[in-house]
Amino acid sequence: MTTWLITGCSSGLGRALAAAVLAKGDDAVVTARDAATVADLAAAYPAHALAQALDVTSPAQTRAAVDAATERFGGVDVLVNNAGYGYRAAVEEGDPKDVERLFATNFFGAVDLIKLVLPGMRERRRGTIVNVSSIGARISPPGSGYYAAVKSALEGLTASLRKEVAPLGITAMAVEPGGFRTDFAGRSLAGPGASIADYDETVGPRRKENDRVHGTQPGDPAKAADAIIRAVDSPDAPGLLILGNDALGAFEQVLDAQRTELEQWRALSASTDL
Repeated sequence: MTTWLITGCSSGLGRALAAAVLAKGDDAVVTARDAATVADLAAAYPAHALAQALDVTSPAQTRAAVDAATERFGGVDVLVNNAGYGYRAAVEEGDPKDVERLFATNFFGAVDLIKLVLPGMRERRRGTIVNVSSIGARISPPGSGYYAAVKSALEGLTASLRKEVAPLGITAMAVEPGGFRTDFAGRSLAGPGASIADYDETVGPRRKENDRVHGTQPGDPAKAADAIIRAVDSPDAPGLLILGNDALGAFEQVLDAQRTELEQWRALSASTDL
């Protein structure tokens, strides 16, 4: 029996993944800042689900969630760091406290949980860590500098972690979703308290008050959940899983542009050796 610990299960991808994991018969610690929002999942699968309050910025709650998983199910086999939210602002507009909070939730909260589950995974010589990133880390659109930065940090960490733990029988992978029909562009999107008019042309259309994407995203969270489960269950899980045709197209465009620029500046790049 596989035991999952999934963060951010109150809605969206986290909730879809928790429901899919439980439906296939696995055990799951389903978490949200307010445990009442996931109580129905626990009630529907009383033998396999444990609802747990978890604010990933609270060291006490992250420790309690892992301890609860160990006490109830014997440990965590799959950790999914999904909890997080978006932030849109021009780099110059970003409020330091907002940015600190963004990194505390989207990056350091994930790091804390990784470090808490790894001892058990090392002891058992098996386990999977899934860090949910975003295609934003790849395309870095205007207004998403801080969000792209925090997700890029998570991906960089995941890539190094994968190499560190592979000899121990543990897998680490990052997931880059495109646009999915969740609350990400709604209640899960934050912005600065004040804007600068000079950025109205570049950042303005993507500010939360001007965004028209919410409710029109092409991705199906249930299908994303199934894809993640299939990747986790695969004997050769990828280091980076792209989700959504929009994300695939954007990823390919970035790769093509990077290759073109690399070749354009190849001579200068190669001219700096001793």
